[in-house]
Amino acid sequence: MRLAPKEIQTFRDDFTYTNSAEAIRRFPFPFPEDEYRYSVNIEPHEPKDGEGSVYENLLDIDEHYLSEMHERSLVLKEMPHRCLAMDHMELASWDMIERCMTSMAEDYPEYFSLTKEGEHWTWENKLLGIKDDFIFADSDSLPMPPLEYIGRQVQGDFALLDQRDGDLFMDAGIITCPADWSLAFDAGMSFSQWHGPVPMAHKEGIFDRALKYLTAIPVGKPVRRLNWTLTVNARMDTAPENYHEWGHERTSVTPENVGEKVYLRVELQVIDRMPRSNALMFSIRTYLMSLEDIVTNPQWAQRLHRVMKTLPPALIDYKGLSRYHSTVVDYLAHFDQTN
Repeated sequence: MRLAPKEIQTFRDDFTYTNSAEAIRRFPFPFPEDEYRYSVNIEPHEPKDGEGSVYENLLDIDEHYLSEMHERSLVLKEMPHRCLAMDHMELASWDMIERCMTSMAEDYPEYFSLTKEGEHWTWENKLLGIKDDFIFADSDSLPMPPLEYIGRQVQGDFALLDQRDGDLFMDAGIITCPADWSLAFDAGMSFSQWHGPVPMAHKEGIFDRALKYLTAIPVGKPVRRLNWTLTVNARMDTAPENYHEWGHERTSVTPENVGEKVYLRVELQVIDRMPRSNALMFSIRTYLMSLEDIVTNPQWAQRLHRVMKTLPPALIDYKGLSRYHSTVVDYLAHFDQTN
């Protein structure tokens, strides 16, 4: 069953965000084993797990669509620099428009439509009440720059990676729900530079292997991987730019509220080669699930306890979990009586 977008909920202030029973069922739980270790963990982005799965389509549109688009508009109003594109990335931005509009219109025809007459295109987004005529690759024919235009209509963050000299460079993106990283800081960096703070993985050669793999991705063969961390409260935007708004929340977790306040934050990352620019479109679709909702699935509860219990100290520190990690482990232990 596909999930229809529901009314706007909040990712700040009163945090009204909730998941329906169906959203819990389709949540991309990221741990295949009882211990977590870094790995490349990339696989072809092909449909699996049937209709309604988060893996069914290139871009997953779900019940939180209106809420996430509203949150994006709030972030961009406060910090317009969270969307940027260097001059040489304009063609890649148009690649992204074509890829997103085409797939959304094909996969969700009840919400989106795209009509092409040569270079004259008409795009309709019924969920946001948008209908625009424009000329493909003519940025003046859109009401705003092409990356921002499409980025305001698709769930998830997007980075456009320019490929040159055998490396990848973060030269464009719209990033309004990052897990403690900044587009403004990483802009222009190479693949190894923006992964510089990650512990352990460099010594294990993971990023060298990943770069070799990513630079060889052909057009029409997108790949995906899952990443994860924990977040206090259902807060999408945990960027360094507004650390003063959320950093202190890490001290607010107690044994009494841990199930309600701590969320497993999972990123479905899809990497897709763009046909004209040869850039890579790197989408980061974020899913939030409270521990209270996680433990409604006994297998998830047991596994998450074992993953948290055995997490290396370097990863606990890197992911910002030090202040409340032990509280999370103690809470989950109640759901893992055999360990």
